[in-house]
Amino acid sequence: MALGFTDLGNTPRVPDKGFTKTSKPRVRRMAFGDGYEQRAVDGINNLNETYNLTFSNRTKTETDDIIAFLDSKAGVTLFNFTVPDTNSSGSEKTIKVVCDTYSQTYSYDDCYTCTATFRRVYEA
Repeated sequence: MALGFTDLGNTPRVPDKGFTKTSKPRVRRMAFGDGYEQRAVDGINNLNETYNLTFSNRTKTETDDIIAFLDSKAGVTLFNFTVPDTNSSGSEKTIKVVCDTYSQTYSYDDCYTCTATFRRVYEA
């Protein structure tokens, strides 16, 4: 599959180029009085990843379809999202994500923009 996700109508949705990925390892820290510190990873899948996406200058129909898809997931139901990955056998990998935050901007005429934040989850 190409980058992006597939919506309710099985239509591939590809975000604009330049979307960002933010990674934050989950670490337990213990600081001692003499300035020393111990660190250990917190859990098996301890790498929190978020993706900030934009779908700019899309038609009202396309933007409405993207929003309807995200509405249907309600921030709790996971879905597949394909991202670039030069370390895998191909040049992309598919991960499970949920979308906690998204918005729609009414630009002008029939041009709309949708922004969304996908959060990677480690579920089957």
